[in-house]
Amino acid sequence: MVRAVHLLQRTNRAMAVLLGIALLATAALILAEVTMRATSAGMLGGTDEISGYVMAGVAAWGFAYALLERAHVRIDILHRRLPPRGRAALDLLSIASLATVAGLVAFHGWGVLAKTIARSSRSNTALEVPLWIPQSIWLGGWVWFTLSALALLVAASVLVAAGEREAAERAVGLVTEAEELA
Repeated sequence: MVRAVHLLQRTNRAMAVLLGIALLATAALILAEVTMRATSAGMLGGTDEISGYVMAGVAAWGFAYALLERAHVRIDILHRRLPPRGRAALDLLSIASLATVAGLVAFHGWGVLAKTIARSSRSNTALEVPLWIPQSIWLGGWVWFTLSALALLVAASVLVAAGEREAAERAVGLVTEAEELA
């Protein structure tokens, strides 16, 4: 189970590199647009639309990376005061809740994408982007986030059931940095 979580972490880190490249390319596009406007060389056009699509895709795909890197916000006032079994139960509940919410967004996102495809919807801008393209990228991120959260839930559940709560906390990222260094 620990190896599976590490594989998931490596996969998400590789995806994060691709997301970073997409953000850098978007920043370069915006910089080119600003420079062209400042020098009266014209405009590229559509930069704001493209950057919006990139931000939506990066955010959706970045959620799984944040989950595996323990970057999501946690309120652990109660968590620290619980005994090990209570912490494990709360950790499993939090991952299950996260997987459920992500799954609901992905499920409803599919309905939106299906309508977009059925209607051949395009953006109402000069670019007339077929909306299935950015929506597919966005939805793919939510599906990946859901699958990552479910994989994490399964790994944590198996480790906790085997009585390996410390391994579950380390593998799943449920340990605070101070506890990890100790």
